[in-house]
This record gives sequence, C-alpha cells and structure tokens, in this order.
Amino acid sequence: MACVKLGSKNDAFQRQGQAWFCTSGLPSDIIVEVGEMSFHLHKFPLLSRSGVMERMIAEAAEKQEEGGVITIPNVPGGAKTFELVAKFCYGVKIECTPSNVVYLRCAAERLEMTEEYGEGNLISQTEAFLNQVVLKSWKDSLTALQTCDDDILPHADELHITKRCIESLAVKACTDPSLFGWPITEHGGPMQSPGGSVLWNGISTGARLKHSSLDWWYEDAATLSLPLYKRLISALESRGIRPEIIAGSVTSYAKRYIPGLNRRQSSSESSSRLVPVALGTPSSEDGQKLLLEEIDRMLPMQKNLVPTKLLFGLLRTSMILRVNPSCICTLEKRVGMQLDQATVEDLLMPNFTNSMDTLYNVDCVQRILEHFLAMEQVNHGGASPCSIDDEQLIGSPSMPPITMVAKLIDGYLAEVAPDVNLKLPKFQSLAGAVPDYARPLDDGLYRAIDIYLKSHPWLGESDREQLCRLMDCQKLSLEACTHAAQNERLPLRIIVQVLFFEQLQLRTSIAGCFLVSDNLDGSRQLRSGIVGSNEGGWGTAVRENQVLKVGMDSMRMRVSELEKECSNMRQEIEKLGRPKGSSAWGNVSKKFGFKLKSQMCSAQEGSVSNQYNGNKKTEKLKNSQGKNKKRSPAISNE
Repeated sequence: MACVKLGSKNDAFQRQGQAWFCTSGLPSDIIVEVGEMSFHLHKFPLLSRSGVMERMIAEAAEKQEEGGVITIPNVPGGAKTFELVAKFCYGVKIECTPSNVVYLRCAAERLEMTEEYGEGNLISQTEAFLNQVVLKSWKDSLTALQTCDDDILPHADELHITKRCIESLAVKACTDPSLFGWPITEHGGPMQSPGGSVLWNGISTGARLKHSSLDWWYEDAATLSLPLYKRLISALESRGIRPEIIAGSVTSYAKRYIPGLNRRQSSSESSSRLVPVALGTPSSEDGQKLLLEEIDRMLPMQKNLVPTKLLFGLLRTSMILRVNPSCICTLEKRVGMQLDQATVEDLLMPNFTNSMDTLYNVDCVQRILEHFLAMEQVNHGGASPCSIDDEQLIGSPSMPPITMVAKLIDGYLAEVAPDVNLKLPKFQSLAGAVPDYARPLDDGLYRAIDIYLKSHPWLGESDREQLCRLMDCQKLSLEACTHAAQNERLPLRIIVQVLFFEQLQLRTSIAGCFLVSDNLDGSRQLRSGIVGSNEGGWGTAVRENQVLKVGMDSMRMRVSELEKECSNMRQEIEKLGRPKGSSAWGNVSKKFGFKLKSQMCSAQEGSVSNQYNGNKKTEKLKNSQGKNKKRSPAISNE
C-alpha cells in the first residue's frame, strides 16, 4: 500500500486514559476536546496551521480563562483523526495512506488548514497524495473509497472525493488492465515487473502472466457498500460498458450477500464462501429486501445475461422476504425470457403465501409461462402455430424453445400432480396454456394426467373426461397407447379413442411396410433384368422379403388382437340397453365422433389386403423367372 510521510520530528505524544499529552517539556496552555478525548496542547502550533482553532483560541483568550478549554464538534474521523492532525501541527512524523487520506482531507477542510496558515499545509498535502498516488492505482482507489462510510460520506461527497474515486475505478474497469500499471490484484497474485514478467524475490523470471479476463474486478467491487456499489455501476453504465459485464458484476455481488441463491451447493462450499459483510451492506430482513430490490434494478433486462438458476434463487428469496410486488413481477419476467433453459427442479418453488392451498407455487409458474409465450409471439412476429413444421419439432437435433418449454411444463405437472390440494381448474389452466403445436407427442402430458387421476380418485366421470380432453390421442406413441388402453383410471370414451387410433397407427404401419416391399421388389427386378442372372442378388432379396414377412405377420397378429378387444367392447356396449332399431355400434361411433375414420380403417384394410395379394403374385412371377433363367443356358448350347 502506498504512503507518504509528513513531518520529521519524533513522536512526543503520550496517552493517559482518555487524554493525550504533548511531552515537549513545556506545560500545555490549551485543552482541545474532541468527542470523549481531551488533548492537552499548546496554542501556537495549532493556530499557526488552522483557521478554526485560531478563532476559537482567540475567543477563549477574550474570556480571559486560564488553561482554556475549547470543544471542536463534528471533526471527520473523530478523535483518532484529530490525533494525526495535532501531530501534523507539531511537525511530528505521520503516515498518510489510502486508508486515512480521506479522513485527513475532510478534517483538514473542517479545520481550514489552507496555505494561508502555512506553506505545505494539510489540505495541499492530502490533495497531492490523492491525485498523484491514490487515484492512479486501482487498489488504492478502492481502499480510499471503502473508507467512505456513512459518517464521513457527506464530507467526502462535498469535496468530490467519492466521485473521483468512483471515476478512477470506472475508467480502470473499462480498460485493459495491462495498460494502467502493475500489479492490479490484491489477493495474493504474483508481482509483475514493468516489462510484464513475473518477479521472484525481486528477480525477473522471464515468465509472463496470462491476460486478465474481463471479470478481474468483480471480487474487489463486491467489497463496497451497497450505496457506493450502485454509484460505481451507474458510472460504468454511463461509460458504455457492455451489459453482460454489468450483469456479471451484479451477479457476483448478489452471490456474496444474499444467502440461499445456490440451493444445491454443499455445506463446505457454502462455508468457504462466507466473507465479511461490506460496510453499509444491509444484513437485517428489511436490509435484505432493499438489497434484492436494488439488485433487480441494476440487472440489465436482457436474455441470457444472468444464469437461470440464479434468477430462480432471487425469485425464491424475494417471495420468502415478501419484497415489493413489482420486484417479484420483474423477476418473473426475467425468468420467463429464458424459461427454455430451466429444469423441473428450478420450477418446484414452495408456496410461501398465506393461503398455502398448494404445496408448490403453481400460480407463479403459470405467470412465468405466460411471459415466455408473450415473448415468443413477439419474437416470431405473431406467426401462426402452423408455421412450425413437424420436422422441426421432431427431427431437429436441437428442439425449438417452445417445445423444450412444453416438455418442461409436462414434467412439472407430473411432479405437482400428487398434491391432493391441487385443484382441477388450476391443473387444467397450466396444462392448457401450452399451445398444441408445441407438443410433438403427448406422452408427457398423459403421464401427468394419469398421476393426477391416481392422486385424486374422487373425481367424477365428467371431470375425468374434461381432464383427458387436454391430450390428443392421435399424438400418443404406441407404448403410451398400449398403457392407456389398459388404464382403468381413464374414462371409457377415452379408452375407445385410444384403441381406435392405436389400430389406425398399426394399419398405417403395415400398409407402409407393404409399399416399401413392393418398391423393393420392383427395383430388384429392374436391376436383375439389366445386369442378367445374378443368383447372389436374388438370394439377398429373398432373405429381405422373409424378414419383412415376419414383421408383417407380427403386426397382423397385433391388429387381430386389437380387433378382438374392439369386438368385446362392442358386445359390452350393446348389453347396456341400446335401442334395437339401429346398430348400437353405429350410435357409439356417432357419439364418439369417428364414424368417418372407421370407414377409413375399412378402406385401409382393403388396400392392405390388396397389397398383400399383389405381393403373392410378385413372388410367383419371381419363381417363374428363375426357372426360365436356369433353362436359358441349355438352349444357348444347343
């Protein structure tokens, strides 16, 4: 730490309890009281350096009081600083350092220690040290600024000391650290020579330090009190520093003073992060509320500048402390902007409201989702849902954000579904807020609905049907369809729809297999006609056809099983006392709304059977061609 020595005489001051005495050999003729401390001094050294003390000593002399006592109120730094001022007046050696220069400068101004009362007076000496030494160093500027606590801050602001220190720090934070001196760190970093090489015992090693990253000043800035830190951030913003750097510094400050932001960190990490609280940093509940609100104001409102987990930590803490509702709303918007980067664990925020109707704060997640959907609509210019292709939703290696959020919400619904206090409208509202096009498959939604039905067995038939309408049976995978067809918790109407669409999927798959088989056989025949007799190629084709036949046989068996299940369901429905004048199954088909689709299935079944018969004809043609090829060499020899 830099310092300058003022004065040349040896120390002649001695303390006895709450009093200081000058042991120069002459009896004191004036007593100066500063706070609870008394200084037994001599008039001449004091009045020759200070205009205030000159006037006060003159006033005491007019009263003709022997051994006069004068009291100086509001001395910046109190008795400790006045001790150094008194020694300076006597010419005793003192050290002016970044830790006390602000106090000395403010005290000198208070006591009017100008050049009018002596050349090289305390004001000029401290000003020179500030401008020529302190403000040119990052470390010294930071140290001087840290001393500007609540008691001396008004005096420092009046003399623009605080502003000058903040400007010095802002300039250096915006500049490449290698351009303004060495070393720049105070946390045990290696010393560096002016040429940039590392020093060992004052000897250059030739090795060079790596370039400092842009966050080199975060830890130092976090030691400032909240009012001073806010002013530093404001100065940085006025100089046009990038928002991501501001966000990184504010994030570092928040992690330092707000507990519980990193929910999953171990106890050892938590204890290692404990640091002394900066001067003026609030530690009470009201102080923590103020700190949260100020951090929210300082953070830039842009996406991906702050880690999503830290935003959730700020939101959780703000709910616990019940900060200003506008602050909570802003934090929810910040989370909504990057909801696609969140995890289910992040969303599981306990309910801290007075009602405590649910275990988790579902309403907050609903609002976060609404903010995300509003942002998505703005980013896509109000594009319709149809503008997102199925290939983009399913085949893309990286899912679009809306699909990631849909998967996240489905997982969250599955986690909160076991809560018996979660009302059906609230579950439906959150599940229905996700657009239909965002879910390429409804398996996750089906799982959440199944868990909710299992945890709420008292729901009526109409409520269960209303809940199941949230999912699209056509968007269930074969595995989900198989599970749903055997799920006793689902309403009968939903089970019939699931069976129908499962059968439709299987028939479509079989038809596709036949189509692929016909195309494969046609291409094989074309190549064989061009190339000639190729026994090895025909053998490969025969093996592939056999594999396809085995697969189609298994599919036909599954379709047959489904048809049996449908037949049994028909019989059970007919036993429910339907009118005999018309077909019961026709009425059920009309009621369920897929009469036309059942006709499509019949047509599809006919096309499948035609393709199967055509495949048999193709096989007979292959056999006849094979016989002709075997007889052709004999004819050519004749």
